[in-house]
Formats: sequence, structure tokens, C-alpha cells
Amino acid sequence: MAMTFGIHIGHMGGPLEEMRRLWKFADARGFDWFSVSDHFQESPPRGGDLDCFEAIATLTAAAVETKRVRLGALVYCVAYRNPGLHAKSLTTIDHLSNGRVDCGLGAGWHEIEAKAFGYEFPRIGVREDMLEEYAQIMRMLLDPESPRASFHGKHFRLENAPNNPKPLQPRVPIWIGGRGEKRTLRAAARYADGWNAPYIGPEEWIAKGKVLDQWCEKEGRDPKTILKTVNLGFYLGADAKGAARGEEIFQQHWGALGAERSGWLRGTPKQATDMVAAFRDAGCARLNIAFREGPYDWDALHAFAEEVVPTPSR
Repeated sequence: MAMTFGIHIGHMGGPLEEMRRLWKFADARGFDWFSVSDHFQESPPRGGDLDCFEAIATLTAAAVETKRVRLGALVYCVAYRNPGLHAKSLTTIDHLSNGRVDCGLGAGWHEIEAKAFGYEFPRIGVREDMLEEYAQIMRMLLDPESPRASFHGKHFRLENAPNNPKPLQPRVPIWIGGRGEKRTLRAAARYADGWNAPYIGPEEWIAKGKVLDQWCEKEGRDPKTILKTVNLGFYLGADAKGAARGEEIFQQHWGALGAERSGWLRGTPKQATDMVAAFRDAGCARLNIAFREGPYDWDALHAFAEEVVPTPSR
């Protein structure tokens, strides 16, 4: 299976017209995926004062302004939304998009944000328990063959709950995102159609993928039934001058934290081809280029689409 490409907004700071232009660009230029992050304030925090649009509302707008790309989030934090309400929201987006919505879930990490907005944010082990319950509930509510759903967990409950209308898709894909080997990858093996890892290079991605395969074997599941994808920060320039600007933005966004991970596209599109090829050779199903606040480098985007992304079939 050939590797495809997607576009992700990791911090949805706008400007809004730039974001709208970005999902329309993805739809027209051969990308098969557009996703958003699920945050209420800038992350990682540089004071939390930058603009940040909400994920569900943003994807709703993208649903009515695109025709091709699948629409998801990498990932919705299970501490932020009741799963019943979440299923209703995604079902609505599925209808608005004519069956193009995906469901991405994660245990969350931004404790500063959660406390600022009054959300309970228990320790990671509890949030991983919540993730497993949440994934099961979403599967039941989004299943067209399940008229009503009941679930009695420690953190979430359903009592004969309907979700009408059902999604247009016979199976809405569930993605679980994260790098945690003990719980997150186990949850992916149990419940997910796909796994996404953010901002890691090929070597670490391959290693995490092997752990996921091991969990699949323990859970009695064929590893080939889970799509594996990656998000890479996009800091490219169309030429040397643009690459220098991209490097400045990278340092502004990440500073010393940038050295802690290797999942960045830096330099020019030509210089990025080796990393793209390494993910392709490793069996990556989709490579998402990830942005933060705009304005974006449109010259670099066009160069990447022309030099790296395959022409869409019509």
C-alpha cells in the first residue's frame, strides 16, 4: 500500500482565513487527510495567550468546505468531552462531510490547560483507563448496527442510549494517538483502526510500531489491521532563504524542546525526501505535515505538494 499524506494543525491559532485556506489546499492538492488538535489554549505553553480555536467547530467548517479529505483530530482528549456528546458531534460531521469523519482519541497531557478550564485531570494511569472505556463507547454509539448502547464503566456510563441518525459510514475509523508503550499502544491494539505518533523520527517510530505489533500478538489481533501514521512538524522552505525562515520559526515554537524529538521536516522539500522515504519504507500508511499558528509558508507548501505528494486521482 502506497503511503499517503495529510495536513494537521497542531496549534489552531489561525488566522482563521489561513486555516480555511489550508484545508482547501489539502483537499485540492493530493492530500487525503486533514486533522486538528484538541486544545483550548496554546500548547506547549508559551504563556497561553495565543489564539486557539476549538476542534469540533473547526472540523465542522472544514466538512462543508471540502470534498475529498478525511477529517479527524489527533487527538481528542478523553477528559474534555462526554463520549455520548462526542459521538453525536462526530456523527453530525460525518453527515455534513458525506461520510468522511474519523475519531481520534488520546489520554491527554496538557494539565495546565485542563486546570485552567476546570476539567478534572487525574494521573496518567486513570486517564488511560478512561481512554479504554471511551473507545469502547464510541465504537458502540457509532456502529450503524447497534440501535442502542449500554455501558457501565468506572468513568463513563450509557443507559440504553440511541445515536440517531447513525453515521453514513458503516464503520467510523477510531484512531488512538500517543507513544506510551504500556497502556496507549495496548489500547490501540485492542480498540483502534489506526495509530498515530506525533513528532518522532523514523527510528523511534519503527521501535514503537514493533511494540504495537507485540501488543497485537498478545491481544490475538493481526497487526496489519491497524494503520500506522506519523505527524511531522513542517518547517520547510521552498529555497534556502525560506528554509532559514522556517528554522527561525522552529526555534520560536520549540526552542530547547525541539532537540527532545526528531520528528521535524526542516530545510527544503528536497532535503526532506530522505526522511519521507524512510517512513515510506517502514510501512507508514500516512505522513501528516503539522503546522501551528499562521501565516503559513505557502511557497514551501506548494513545493512540498509538487515535489513529494503524489497527484490525486480524479
